[in-house]
Amino acid sequence: MSDVEIGLTGLALLIALIAVRVPIGIALIGVSFSGLYVLMGPRVAWGAISIVPYQFTSSWILSSIPMFLFLGFISYHTQLTRGMFNAARIWLAGVPGGLAIASIFGSAGFAAVSGSSIACSAAMGRIAIPEMMKHKYHPELATGTVAVAGTIGALIPPSIILILYGVIAQVSISQLFLGGIVAGLLTAVGYTIVVLIRVWLNPALAPERDASVTLREKLLALRETWPILLIMLGIFGGLFGGIFTPTEAGAVGAFLACLVAFATRQMTLQRFLQAARETLMTTAALLIIAIGASLLTRFLALSGAGDFLSNSILSIASSPVLLLIGIICVYLLMGMFLEPIGAMMLTLPIILPVVDASGWSLLWFGIVLTKLLEIGMITPPIGMNVFVIKSVVGDLVKTSAIFRGVIWFIVMDLILVAILCAFPALVLTLPQMFG
Repeated sequence: MSDVEIGLTGLALLIALIAVRVPIGIALIGVSFSGLYVLMGPRVAWGAISIVPYQFTSSWILSSIPMFLFLGFISYHTQLTRGMFNAARIWLAGVPGGLAIASIFGSAGFAAVSGSSIACSAAMGRIAIPEMMKHKYHPELATGTVAVAGTIGALIPPSIILILYGVIAQVSISQLFLGGIVAGLLTAVGYTIVVLIRVWLNPALAPERDASVTLREKLLALRETWPILLIMLGIFGGLFGGIFTPTEAGAVGAFLACLVAFATRQMTLQRFLQAARETLMTTAALLIIAIGASLLTRFLALSGAGDFLSNSILSIASSPVLLLIGIICVYLLMGMFLEPIGAMMLTLPIILPVVDASGWSLLWFGIVLTKLLEIGMITPPIGMNVFVIKSVVGDLVKTSAIFRGVIWFIVMDLILVAILCAFPALVLTLPQMFG
């Protein structure tokens, strides 16, 4: 068996292990170690296990991941984002489907301090869905809107996916964040258009508009947004003002979130410890997957399977457009079965050389990739965000109803992906201006 055949066999085994529900981090590490053992012998295999995890995790940039996660969990458990949703609800009271649109922009606000689409969906689900159900919104519209709004969390910085992508692809985290802002806001606008169209076509989905809200009530509602606005100002003001780096921004944001939670008397020892525990568990899971992906990259490079697959992909596609469509289809399919970070880590060792050889911007591709991965968070049969919302609503709404509620938004997501692909300047202009 040739080296390339060993590499391809290892990939086939990896896919089989994932198919039978072996945790993706364990599957990546196990296959990579076994492949290196067969390919190069025990010394190289054990040497890789000894060196690669340290080399990868010693990257200073990765220290921002637990800090941004801690920031998000603190904001979630101390309900710092509730005021953002309430303000959006009051300001949009006279708009058709105003509560649904408020949940979209409330999610965008929470995304600016979270970095996780699951945390975003869980937080807004507990705040927005009961409010919509109380006002007799159709369950499909209420749950579907919040499920998809959570995906904004991976686009608007800070984003855990963008940080990991930046480390692996060696792209500036700050520039990825700037590109993510445009894609995230474009997504929020797209989702708003979907809500407006659905309510226009079927007014029974949402109740009558409430135009009785006064200007004084709207101004008073803005006062409730100060916790999140202060944290956002601290993070983005310092980050893009050159006061601190993206790596340090996570720690500054987490510190500000703790201060604000204490100031609003929402912080308790139990909530602090719960946020810390969830941060440690999530960080450990992410790093295990990332270490496995780093080992897989080493295995594919030494076997030659990585170059073989990359060259094969390039030779099959007769044009860059067909190549891009093929990559999009692969990620849409993988998103149906794998969680986003696992899918990204599994494929980047093969896809990045293809993207680089095609002359595409790695920054632009990172934003498009993140968007594709987040579509997977709402597509059946796995659809993690859908099941997060299901856990919030319990028996009130069937899982099938939530999936039906997200279908319209998936169509909009595909349109947005096409727009980002057709007009890369939408993503690249802001990073170039501030680069």
